[in-house]
Amino acid sequence: MRVVIAEDDLVARRVLETLLTKWGYEVELVSDGAQAWRALQALNAPQLVILDWMMPGRSGLQVCRDLRKITGRPYTYVIVITAKTQHQEIVEGLAAGADDYITKPVDAEDLNARLRTARRVLELQDEIWAAREAVRYRVQATHDPLTGVWNRGAVLDLLSRELARAERDGRPISLILADLDHFKRINDGYGHLAGDAVLREAARRMVALMRPYDIVGRYGGEEFLIVLPGCDLRQAQDIAERIRGEVRGRPVETEEGSIPVTTSLGVSSSVQFDELFPDALIQAADAALYIAKEQGRDRAVTADLQVRAN
Repeated sequence: MRVVIAEDDLVARRVLETLLTKWGYEVELVSDGAQAWRALQALNAPQLVILDWMMPGRSGLQVCRDLRKITGRPYTYVIVITAKTQHQEIVEGLAAGADDYITKPVDAEDLNARLRTARRVLELQDEIWAAREAVRYRVQATHDPLTGVWNRGAVLDLLSRELARAERDGRPISLILADLDHFKRINDGYGHLAGDAVLREAARRMVALMRPYDIVGRYGGEEFLIVLPGCDLRQAQDIAERIRGEVRGRPVETEEGSIPVTTSLGVSSSVQFDELFPDALIQAADAALYIAKEQGRDRAVTADLQVRAN
């Protein structure tokens, strides 16, 4: 493991270098706080640093404070070496962001024990960081980056799984295909950033109406596919109406202005089919959506063409 040692006293610095090298650490020596700060800002900087409390240019405590202002990077573990022994002074050092401290003159066994603790913490931190990156990768692979809902591939995969479960359990499953009305006009009139804001807010409003196990995905462009396990046609119609009302209920506030939004929806259900195939349900919902647009938009139409609109 690599360690930065920041100590302005030459003798103390060499003693620390000798000890840490003997214990298997790779040591980088600096003689003041400014050099320590530069070393810790370098690409692939060490995650463990031993700082003298009092140094010229920038104190160890100031380096701690500046380190703790940085986010979005692996954690740096800080051990402060100090001649100060008063309780309040030690509290001040820990409050500044130090993880541990050791008093002068340095006891070799004490320092070695504290370094082992630091290594355990950093190894655990690395495991957490790796796990978080793995989760982020999975989210990026399955979620739409703009709206945060499932992406097309993921929602189709989830639909297939839910259809298989519905067939085993004998329970209904319904789909809603929702399309934001005249979305091109929004992009042309307000700009694409405003269009993105409308998509995000529309998705948020849809998700807010769903049960925990319902599925909302961005099917493409301004279209959203909603999978409703356990819902029959009438229940799906009611949910589609709630979505329609929620989307049109209030304009979307953007930096470019207040934008009124409506949506057209097509609804289909497994109860309408003898065999459950994803394509059949989607095509039925898409056909109903087409009718909704033909009849003036801002309405929900079921696959059996029963119209529900104001």
